[in-house]
Amino acid sequence: MTLLATVPLWWPTIPPLVDLPGHMGRYRVELAWASHPELARWYDFRWSLIGNLGIDLLIIPVAKLFGLETGVKLIVIAIPALTVAGLLWIAREVHGRIPATALFALPLAYSYPFQFGFVNFALAMALALLLFAWWLRLARQERLAFRAAVFVPLSCLLWLCHTFGWGTLGVLAFSAEMIRQHDRLKDGGDGHWLASWIRAGLGCLPLALPLVLMVVWRTGDHVSGQTADWFDWDAKLHWVTMVLRDRWRPFDLAGMAVMGAVLVAGLADRRLQYSRNLGLSAAFLIAVFVLLPRIVFGSAYADMRLAPFALAIALIAIRPRPGLAFRHAAGFAAVGLVFFGVRLAGTAASYWLYDRSTTQALTALDHLPAGARVVSFVGRRCVDDWAYTRLEHVPALLLERKLAYSNDQWSMAGAQQLTTRYTAAKGFAHDPSQIVTDRKCQREWWRPVDRALTRFPRDAFDYVWMLDPPPYDPALASGLTPIWRGERRSVLYRVDDRTQPATVDPAQPAQFSKALSRRRA
Repeated sequence: MTLLATVPLWWPTIPPLVDLPGHMGRYRVELAWASHPELARWYDFRWSLIGNLGIDLLIIPVAKLFGLETGVKLIVIAIPALTVAGLLWIAREVHGRIPATALFALPLAYSYPFQFGFVNFALAMALALLLFAWWLRLARQERLAFRAAVFVPLSCLLWLCHTFGWGTLGVLAFSAEMIRQHDRLKDGGDGHWLASWIRAGLGCLPLALPLVLMVVWRTGDHVSGQTADWFDWDAKLHWVTMVLRDRWRPFDLAGMAVMGAVLVAGLADRRLQYSRNLGLSAAFLIAVFVLLPRIVFGSAYADMRLAPFALAIALIAIRPRPGLAFRHAAGFAAVGLVFFGVRLAGTAASYWLYDRSTTQALTALDHLPAGARVVSFVGRRCVDDWAYTRLEHVPALLLERKLAYSNDQWSMAGAQQLTTRYTAAKGFAHDPSQIVTDRKCQREWWRPVDRALTRFPRDAFDYVWMLDPPPYDPALASGLTPIWRGERRSVLYRVDDRTQPATVDPAQPAQFSKALSRRRA
């Protein structure tokens, strides 16, 4: 199962995860910073101790062995494999063997947060599952002193990979330790839950050192980012339905329905039961999901990221009741295998299609010189389409392959090592300036495509790369020479006329048309 989980990622040259190309641009700056001082014209890169350095650190040795792109691909391939291995190991430690019902949790290795490209987060969560399984194993073997010693450095490394992984490990370890302590006290004649809570907290102290690292990180004078958007119930319900979101909405919702049916069967079917240990762990994760805001320290979709893992733990908590007939267990196994296989096949087909569009778009790079200054505009709709575009951060591959300027990098001090410093780009220096729409979208910073083409500073850029943009007036490209054309209106322009066009509101067509006519004249 662990090996099969990697199949969808074998074919694509660059894993088609939304944010991944943006991260790859940052990795290139990280690796080339010392040898290419000219990058300092556009970016600032400073190492700092933050809880979001997983692949940023791992890519340094891996890139030396395999190169950047192959190294990133190998690391990303490892993430679903580690996730599956972690889930199965946890199930084995808790149940004594891997129940067939655990197969229904395995497609969550390709959950929506992974599809979104939260790769440091996804790697940390996969490692957290493996560490939780080892935590359970060492407790079963009564090697508590060794567990306490080894998990002090391991928890710090996990926090360094991504804070979420460390926090999730803490929640899982505390819930499991609480059950263990309760059972020990119960055997001794005292089953008081309060004592179990206190003992569980003491038992989890080896995981607490990253709290000091967190304080150091978040109290730095360079740190930005707010925590906001609490208790958005509609959004939380939406995240639950989207845990398998990829390309085909009916297919993905059907997968969610199957997992929901298994969860209900764990309660209603007399042949199945929930483990107290993992049932409590799932309940704790669900509570954290409910309480988390959407934005934590400036990082969006904080609550959404936890939903698939709470669901996965709930699924592996289900097991057959003792004495279940073999034919019934075999039936669960057969259905689980089919479900996992169908989901894998669908993900592989989806990734192949995404890879085609990315590969075609990247042919534009053959027409660009190294070190070019490129402003990119990637089309989106105000409506949140289920088949989320995977081109949103493809412009960062300009930076990764050509050391060219890309306006899609994130720039938030304290959240990552790279920030933008290209002041000439003005409002087109960093994410989300690369996103354009057909009209102004409520509660979004995205610009309408007409406004973006009118207002970007032409003297700051050498090229304009349009990737699947919405329809726009061709007159807005006056002074821009097309040097490459792709699918669905994608085009690469060279900026030949640096005269800034009249900045007239595109919402007033008549006045806007007159201004363009005067400029052409």
